[in-house]
Amino acid sequence: MHKKIVFQQPEAFLFEMKHKIICGVLLLLGVIGMAIGLMTDPARAWQAYLVGMFFFVSMSVISLFFLALQYLTSARWSVNIRRVFEAFVGFLPVGLVLTLILIFFGADHLYSWLDPEIVAGDALLQHKAPYLNKTFFVIRTVVIFAVWYLFSRKILGNSIKQDETGEDDLIIRTIPWSITYIIFFALSYTAFSFDFLMSLEPHWFSTIFGVYMFGGAMQAFFAAAILLILFLGKRFNGMVTADHLHDMGKFLLGFTVFWAYIAYSQYMLIWYANMPEETMFFLHRSVGEWATVSLAMIVLKFALPFLLLLPRWAKRKAGYLAPVCVLILFTQFLDLYWLVYPTFDHEHAKFGIGEAGIILGFTGVFLFTMFNFLSRNHIVPIKDPRVTDSAGHEVVY
Repeated sequence: MHKKIVFQQPEAFLFEMKHKIICGVLLLLGVIGMAIGLMTDPARAWQAYLVGMFFFVSMSVISLFFLALQYLTSARWSVNIRRVFEAFVGFLPVGLVLTLILIFFGADHLYSWLDPEIVAGDALLQHKAPYLNKTFFVIRTVVIFAVWYLFSRKILGNSIKQDETGEDDLIIRTIPWSITYIIFFALSYTAFSFDFLMSLEPHWFSTIFGVYMFGGAMQAFFAAAILLILFLGKRFNGMVTADHLHDMGKFLLGFTVFWAYIAYSQYMLIWYANMPEETMFFLHRSVGEWATVSLAMIVLKFALPFLLLLPRWAKRKAGYLAPVCVLILFTQFLDLYWLVYPTFDHEHAKFGIGEAGIILGFTGVFLFTMFNFLSRNHIVPIKDPRVTDSAGHEVVY
């Protein structure tokens, strides 16, 4: 259902000095945290770096995926919050640089298949060597990022161009790019997850791992998008309402359930098959302090958000919804921590000042790219012909 409204020009977002100071302080904490980590325990420092890099790169490409999905389905309800999704994509070029830093300076601390001596004494790693080698690793990463960036330029470029020209057919011209990106994304994000996370334990494999990572990243994306919508708030000037928030909250609830379903499916199938090369992954996360972390994942990433998001009103109240979104973002970091750290220490769940600083540093870089994008563009695509329909969007259930 749509209600008729009078179009009001949204306010511009100003990248003020206070925002720049926050980003700068967070980045400084990241540099300090990385320096402390490299001096005390380089392996742990690069583990934390991997967690931060993977989280924010995922946020960027997942945002582009959801944006492409809106074009593909000709969605009207989401037009006025489209710039929120686009703002996250702005991190992508920086993400490539940060990823290459990891590959060239930190990968040797993370991936056993990069050690020639280990590979020489392991028949399975020799068998996987044509794929798991540094040259092909770099090539795959650069190609994947290059294609992601190409699609982002086309999809975001048409959206921003429409603000200048008002051409309606730019929407239609974006659809083929969106379709192609969705297909490429499914393959490339799976490969990205395999390369940077699953290959940490190169003897272990899961054919559902890419879907598992997708589910968690989508859950985190909706949480982050809701928080940005709440942050922009009154700047939308009535063009974004509680009904938009409600729909985003429903997506958040849906992907909370989806992540839990995929997580259970992966666990159940591997445990039931009882194959040593598969079950070792969960064995490492079922002993020592990791057993507590695994239990916390079930409670904090699924059970608690599921119960908190069930009521209709819960998806419409900013003061209630914001803490739930913060919890979900925290648990996505916890999920990545749970995936990375037990590979190197099966007994102890270590997290210190260095790790916290590194994660905050990545957060500062992401916020800078996001604020910079919003400050250079209208926060609502004002010349999209569907903008009034989106502003009048109503949820009837």
